[in-house]
Amino acid sequence: MPWNHNIAFHPLILEQVPRDCADALDIGCGDGLLTRKLATMSGRVTGLDLSPEMVTLSRKLAPSLRYVEGDLLTCDLPDKGFDFVSTVAVIHHMDFTAALRRMSDLLRPGGRLVVVGVAANRTPLDWVYDAASVVTHQVLYRVHGYDQSPAPVAEPSMSWSQVRREGLRLLPGARYRRHTLWRYSLVWTKP
Repeated sequence: MPWNHNIAFHPLILEQVPRDCADALDIGCGDGLLTRKLATMSGRVTGLDLSPEMVTLSRKLAPSLRYVEGDLLTCDLPDKGFDFVSTVAVIHHMDFTAALRRMSDLLRPGGRLVVVGVAANRTPLDWVYDAASVVTHQVLYRVHGYDQSPAPVAEPSMSWSQVRREGLRLLPGARYRRHTLWRYSLVWTKP
């Protein structure tokens, strides 16, 4: 089974899928690994990615699932069309506020959003977490190896505290958690 820093968060994401999930959306689906996992827990799954190459690969690996090539902020997806929306290490490629608002709009009432993202170090505490991530990475790398993702890489512009503050402002009642492996999670259930 492949492993990398993003795949390490799939269990966290999957445990948040509502029991009666009819429609799930994975934003920035890459090669479709998470969409294939979501398909075991949801009636319908849509993978969205901006990269034509990633969408082609996803369709090849899971032709029975729906993959859409497009930009979250402009593509034609139904408002209130999903019970579950997830994204892993993608939101820092977009305008954070606009992306969270769009994801919220896509959810049905009672639907759940899970954002796993990256942010920039700005404080001494950020560097302590960074050091812990190095140690965690070394241990997990020795156990699992490392599968390099072909997805594009971008440096985050928002700090951890900026992400937390803006995420909790836009998603009242959300749970923010900072993790090792250079990731945070935002989990929110739409009222």
